[in-house]
Amino acid sequence: MFSAMIKGVAAILVAIIISSLILSLLLRFTSLTEVSLKWVTTGLSFLSLFIGGFLSGKKGKEKGMMLGIGTALLFSLFVFLVQYLGYQTTFTSTQYLFHGIFLLLCMLGAIMGVNVGSHK
Repeated sequence: MFSAMIKGVAAILVAIIISSLILSLLLRFTSLTEVSLKWVTTGLSFLSLFIGGFLSGKKGKEKGMMLGIGTALLFSLFVFLVQYLGYQTTFTSTQYLFHGIFLLLCMLGAIMGVNVGSHK
């Protein structure tokens, strides 16, 4: 169960890195600004968490809600540690809201991943 959550978090991080690379190239070589891509980055982060939850549920094959919660909490812990240890700041109220949405999306993805992955 824990290895499925780790694979889900790894998938989240890979998806976020790829999204960041694509968005940075768009910012560098087009006239787009960070403000114009605000909702795109939010949507890509939501999609990344959903995909990570889905893969976690598919690998775990049971208890999708628990896998989704665990995957989202591991990701949030990782983000918190990077932010706290690297930047000496804690979460803001907006970040708590986003991480709550991350939790719901990851749970939904894991539940769907368990149901798609288990054709008995």
